[in-house]
Amino acid sequence: MQTTPLSDDIKQALSKVTTASITTILLKKGLRNVWMRGTRPIKPSQGRLVGRAFTLRFVPAREDLATPESWGSPISTRAAIEAMPEGAIVVADSMGVTDAGIFGDILCARMAKKKVAGLVTDGVMRDMAGVLATGLPVWCQGAAAPPSVAGLTFVNWQEPIGCGGVAVFPDDVVVVDDDGAVLIPKALVEAVAKEGQEQERLEGWIMSEVERGVPLPGLYPPNDEAKARYASFKEKK
Repeated sequence: MQTTPLSDDIKQALSKVTTASITTILLKKGLRNVWMRGTRPIKPSQGRLVGRAFTLRFVPAREDLATPESWGSPISTRAAIEAMPEGAIVVADSMGVTDAGIFGDILCARMAKKKVAGLVTDGVMRDMAGVLATGLPVWCQGAAAPPSVAGLTFVNWQEPIGCGGVAVFPDDVVVVDDDGAVLIPKALVEAVAKEGQEQERLEGWIMSEVERGVPLPGLYPPNDEAKARYASFKEKK
């Protein structure tokens, strides 16, 4: 399955919306389970990234399949990396396994060379110093020395997966920042981008009100009087 490029307008709009705001917007639409558990930035200040999901799926290790020889198979992490498009955010279903690193420095260096935007997994990495040196932004649960085949079998890419307890489909959109990774279903991307900009504008105004000493009741969430003041504020902008 080919990944559909994300438009520059949508990408730029979502890059200004925090993952916290996105979870609130999706909550109002009835979606509660969109934050991928265990997806933490491997270093501070990786920024906020937006991209289409390119999915990878691992299953539990089986001794006849999870072998070093499998790395040369047509269905392998190496082959999947060559299929990754520029700008995608790779989302790997590692089943929460934390004692086998799914990628190391060489694979991450190739991903960086292909201009993959970032990697998100509910698992861990290996060769951490080398991974950091590649400059590839990564969100994961930490590090482990053993290779992936010590605990996982890679089975495919670009199919529905679960990452951190969240269902992720190819071409969904992923936004990552210091709070972790959030999933936006493909059908809701435009709506979230539009509403996200307004949410950030409103919360910026609420913060300015807090800073000047306005009490929270009636302000957050805003009552009719606060909404009228906010509307007046917007008109002056």
